[in-house]
Amino acid sequence: MLAGDTTSGMPPVVHSPEPRPRVAVVYHFFAHYRKAVVERLARSRVATFTFFGDDHDYEAPIKCGSFSPLVDLRPCPTHQIRGSWMWQGGVIGVAASKSFDQVILLANAYWVATWIAAIVGRLTGKRVIFWSHGFLSPPTGVKGWFRRMFFGLAHAHLFYGRTAKRHAIAIGWDPTRIHAVHNCLDLDHQRAARATIDARATAACRTALFKDPALPTVICSCRLVPGKKLGLLIEALAVFKREGVGVNMIIIGDGPDRQRLERLAHDADLSAHFEGACYNEERIALLTMSSDLTVCPGFIGLTAMHSMVYGVPVISNRSSSTTAPEVEAIVPGRTGDLFADGNVDDLVRVMRPWIATRSDRETVRTECIAMVERYWSPDYQLAIIERAVLGRPADDGDYPWSAA
Repeated sequence: MLAGDTTSGMPPVVHSPEPRPRVAVVYHFFAHYRKAVVERLARSRVATFTFFGDDHDYEAPIKCGSFSPLVDLRPCPTHQIRGSWMWQGGVIGVAASKSFDQVILLANAYWVATWIAAIVGRLTGKRVIFWSHGFLSPPTGVKGWFRRMFFGLAHAHLFYGRTAKRHAIAIGWDPTRIHAVHNCLDLDHQRAARATIDARATAACRTALFKDPALPTVICSCRLVPGKKLGLLIEALAVFKREGVGVNMIIIGDGPDRQRLERLAHDADLSAHFEGACYNEERIALLTMSSDLTVCPGFIGLTAMHSMVYGVPVISNRSSSTTAPEVEAIVPGRTGDLFADGNVDDLVRVMRPWIATRSDRETVRTECIAMVERYWSPDYQLAIIERAVLGRPADDGDYPWSAA
């Protein structure tokens, strides 16, 4: 049971009598939401971590993190070759450097320099660890062979999810070399934001946003792109409206799909508030805690963590297990639920009890927060990464498996 216990799922703290390993951590860039885990690694008592990355994201306008002077962050620029193929300047030099004993590489098989860096790291006697999504689906065919060759370059792995680990075990990989590191946001900041919000604040928020603040409220905080499939949510709410069930909707975020979504909500005559892009955690906390349910019909990602940390359950699609390890935090009936991808009728069916039943809200809130605190936190990631760099076998703990 998750509720009331935020510690038993944590991997044991590791200590090493040996000299501290000197570890280079190479990422494409360190986003603002990675601040907490980066700061913890910088303060590690078992290893010395140096960070390498670009100062911006090559894919989306995500803010780069602002770190304390304790974080040794060095430039390592990325360059797009063509399509998904990328080059990261400097990573090969990092892998060859005598300043490091180990190198943790963001593992993307389409990043040419990462292949070379992994090989150079091994040839120079370093331990190579890949940090990645891993096998999101069983590796089959030519593409599967390509992925197996690439991931085979590492001594150990930090996979975001346990589903990817199961795929690796199924093809004969050693489970003790595959650590489920999960993902996380800035939990310290979110805890502080959560503590400032009470029932009066959420009631005032709903009153300010909606004509009928007593209606159940659904929310989604994400980049507004087609892959999130938020049109399905609007269709589902239109079904509820035709049935005489009113539901308020909050959308936090911006992106190329925003105008279309606003038009759909207007045409369906929904009670909807589009907040736009928001990086103010206190505001995000208020809007989320003023809601009863997060619904992200497409790729879920860290939206799940951003909701559960504020005690709000999450609905996503079952197919997300092949793309988003964060869906593993959804335990049906406890921290949310899953529906058939693209099926509006099934989304309505799954949403219905969460909208209709609001009396057990505190129990659900406790379950959601406990899930994040125990398994999707920077402290959990720190413990897993330290275990990996010390060469300890993976410890899977007692994760309460979802239906993913």
